[in-house]
Amino acid sequence: MMKTRSKNPLLSFSRRTLGPLFLICFCPPIAMIMWYTCTHLDGSLKQFLQVCLERGFFSTLYTIWQPYFFGTKAAWQIIAAFAAVQLFFMKAMPGKPFHGPLTPKGNTPVYKANGVPSFIGTIALFFLSSYVLKLFSPTIVYDNFGGILGALNIFSLFFCLMLYFKGRFAPSSTDCGITGNPIFDYYWGTELYPRILGWDLKMFTNCRFGMMGWSVIILSFAAKQSAVYGLSDSMLVALLLQLIYIFKFFYWETGYLRSLDIMHDRAGFYICWGCLVWVPSVYTSPILYLVNHPNHLGAVLASSILALGALCILINYQADRQRQKMRATNGNCTIWGKQARYTVATYITDEGIEKKNLLLVSGWWGISRHFHYIPEILGAFFWTVPALFTHFVPYFYVIFLTALLFDRALRDDKRCAKKYGNDWDRYCKNVPYKIIPFVY
Repeated sequence: MMKTRSKNPLLSFSRRTLGPLFLICFCPPIAMIMWYTCTHLDGSLKQFLQVCLERGFFSTLYTIWQPYFFGTKAAWQIIAAFAAVQLFFMKAMPGKPFHGPLTPKGNTPVYKANGVPSFIGTIALFFLSSYVLKLFSPTIVYDNFGGILGALNIFSLFFCLMLYFKGRFAPSSTDCGITGNPIFDYYWGTELYPRILGWDLKMFTNCRFGMMGWSVIILSFAAKQSAVYGLSDSMLVALLLQLIYIFKFFYWETGYLRSLDIMHDRAGFYICWGCLVWVPSVYTSPILYLVNHPNHLGAVLASSILALGALCILINYQADRQRQKMRATNGNCTIWGKQARYTVATYITDEGIEKKNLLLVSGWWGISRHFHYIPEILGAFFWTVPALFTHFVPYFYVIFLTALLFDRALRDDKRCAKKYGNDWDRYCKNVPYKIIPFVY
């Protein structure tokens, strides 16, 4: 049983109850408002606020959400078909077994590393089914997106409730527990690696539904613009950059399975609802906005944005790759042509066993402790900037991502300071900056 204590009961109550409760209530409407503003109000936050002033916020929200609150028949069919394909690909696509990191309870999760063939298979199946076999229109996701978000929201809220009870009464491993606060446990999750019938549920929600769904959604959005206005160079740039980023994600998927999201964040509302609803609604919003705003950038500007965005994604990948390479070789490798430098950090597991990790201080990791967040944020900016600067809505994702990654850096540093103690202090002396060199 996991127990938490705080010297300040009021602060603990706010952090463990009010904060999660606010996000559970606040985030689902935002997903619908984002879709409605982009598709019905020209992407204008000002127009949305004017409607709210005229009708009242809750009346406006009811008007937006009520027709799609429980989804639509077509939406449920789309979701079920996509989920079935991804579950099938997780098992059927070729891939080697991959062992995740040892957990605090001494468990080692095992995955099938087949992200790239699953990604290629998904894109190929979408084009084959829509353009060749004509089983459905390639604009199907855009045309049903309000219903899809409504259905995903309802499904995800109950899915997270199922995860809450599963972690309490039928956990897949010993990496589970509750705080005694049902709201926080529902939000944060009760189990680290829940599995059902051999399928890893976090891998499914985070990678194969959220990230894979992102690619299909934006392809359908681009198809809608092409059908109505013709495909603009701004749409093409934004689409290519996001597809490059998503491909990079699946190429690096085994690295993601060793990240903070998977290793430390439990399967609850925060992670699972976020990947099932927030990713489809918010991460795709720059391209959703572009559907009805076919800006024409010109060859020079479009190619410049594409090149800069691709460079940022490449640097982000290289940073993650450097750390993977160092850990895979136990530090016996070169980074930027020189022998890798690292700090040896020891820690004690929950079972009292002493372990060690190597903390890289070479390459991109010698610039700042979370330098890889900078090119990730810039990459998102470059695939958003084709929307130009008429409205704020397309930039909501960039602002959200910046806040998310800065918060993650703080959480990761606190966790590492507690885990490694003096070794972490020694590492911070070698790499003094948290994210932005010479600034933060």
